[in-house]
Amino acid sequence: MAEVLVYVDHVDGAVRKPTLELLTLARRLGDPVALALGAGAQATAPVLAEHGAVKVLTSDAPEYADYLVVPKVDALQAAHELVSPVAVLVPSSAEGKEIAARLAVRIGSGIITDATDLEAGTDGPIATQAAFAASFTTKSRITKGVPVITVKPNSAPVEAAPAAGTVQPLTVSFSAQATGTKVVSRTARESTGRPELTEAAIVVSGGRGVNGAENFHLIEALADSLGAAVGASRAAVDAGWYPHSNQVGQTGKSVSPQLYIANGISGAIQHRAGMQTSKTIIAVNKDAEAPIFDLVDYGIVGDLFNVVPQLTNEINTRKG
Repeated sequence: MAEVLVYVDHVDGAVRKPTLELLTLARRLGDPVALALGAGAQATAPVLAEHGAVKVLTSDAPEYADYLVVPKVDALQAAHELVSPVAVLVPSSAEGKEIAARLAVRIGSGIITDATDLEAGTDGPIATQAAFAASFTTKSRITKGVPVITVKPNSAPVEAAPAAGTVQPLTVSFSAQATGTKVVSRTARESTGRPELTEAAIVVSGGRGVNGAENFHLIEALADSLGAAVGASRAAVDAGWYPHSNQVGQTGKSVSPQLYIANGISGAIQHRAGMQTSKTIIAVNKDAEAPIFDLVDYGIVGDLFNVVPQLTNEINTRKG
């Protein structure tokens, strides 16, 4: 059976959920071959095998940590030459999309980014994408070279499908460009204990209607009651009420959770572009004419300062 190359996103051997989703999608196209790089690469093998990887290529060279992006592209290119896959799948993170784009240029292939679904086609994989701020859904395929496709988190269920997961060291010859940008220091991001925004199954966001940084604790409390990530609109971020790293929208992060709750967010096109592919959308806004209500599955016309605390209390009561 044809093989599909899957780039593994992991932290010291702990495989992140978007990679497991990629393995589910890869099995629709062929036999998944996973590529794990850096510290802990070999430790990823059991989990990858459990989720369908027939082979796990590993390389733990220090270049992956010491330099930016290019060493990983060199490794992915080496894996591509070894495997000759029918497609290359990469998680749609900021780094993942850069790696995928650089690989596509090197191997002379087309690229599709931010796919939300994949299916096998007679002429290659067919990718589903959301276009024009998710106003349209498109299906497309790559017509030149080996398809390189990045897939948004939460686009597929994580399904176990035990496979051999044979570990094979990958020999990588790094290019002259690999050492062009050196990492000179790292600062650990302070953990909130909440899920990563782009990977979360539930996202609770606040916008201009929150009316100040001091009121975002209401959004955080609701998120914590649901085990959700916290997001913010561009207006809230520009006002300095919440960090840019939590911004959802065209100039922030794109999310596609199972449930998205928008509080005090009008629904401008910039914000919709970052969350419109969410499976279920709920909005709380006191303006009944807010554009967000054209998009939602459930809408609450009311003051978030009344609605959100009641919702949080009810959730906590039912949990308890």
